[in-house]
Amino acid sequence: MKYRHELKHDITTADMITIRQRLRAVAKPDEHAVDGKYLIRSLYFDTPSDKALLEKQSGVSRRQKFRIRYYNGDKSVIHLEKKCKVGGLGCKISANLSQEQAQSIVDGEISWMKDSKDELIRELYSRMVSERLSPKVIVDYTREPFIYGPGNVRVTLDYNIRTGLRNTDFLNTECITIPAAHGICIMEVKWDEFLPEIIKDAVQLPHGKTGSFSKYEACRLPMIEPRSTSYID
Repeated sequence: MKYRHELKHDITTADMITIRQRLRAVAKPDEHAVDGKYLIRSLYFDTPSDKALLEKQSGVSRRQKFRIRYYNGDKSVIHLEKKCKVGGLGCKISANLSQEQAQSIVDGEISWMKDSKDELIRELYSRMVSERLSPKVIVDYTREPFIYGPGNVRVTLDYNIRTGLRNTDFLNTECITIPAAHGICIMEVKWDEFLPEIIKDAVQLPHGKTGSFSKYEACRLPMIEPRSTSYID
């Protein structure tokens, strides 16, 4: 696994518009984007005791999350992903799922997973059995991605974050979601060994808040008992 540097900033819509214009001048859109953006739907997993959520809220340095994801409503390409965080570093491990496999995981029909040739699928099976990991919430949002070759930099602007609440009907593109984290946009900056000055300048803001927001947390908060911190207006 190769870890990359990651910084996350909570920004306003006005900030996002400013940074978008700067990035368009120095970086290029991800080639997979349509008109410079794409729609992401993720289904996040957690334990009955909300281990992943509580670790995020407590600021645990080493943590992991599992999710299933597809883009622009295209269910022909579905990814199982494990996101690992160690301090300010992160990495992502992924495996492909068919639509039928993804639906069976959502439905709790997982016996086939233990015999999969893919290690990540077998790991999720083990965690679903031993830790009772299960689907918790649908998270939808719009992403505008930019890439810059030197430093292998990727900057993403995420907004229009929506939650499926208790609905985990992940493959139903017509399922109802509602806004979460009103007015908050998220800028993520990822790079390998160095972050070029031209990108530092492009993403610089005098009042950006670094490293606190979680789309998963924001989309879970309407479902659980109130906690000390809330990103929901």
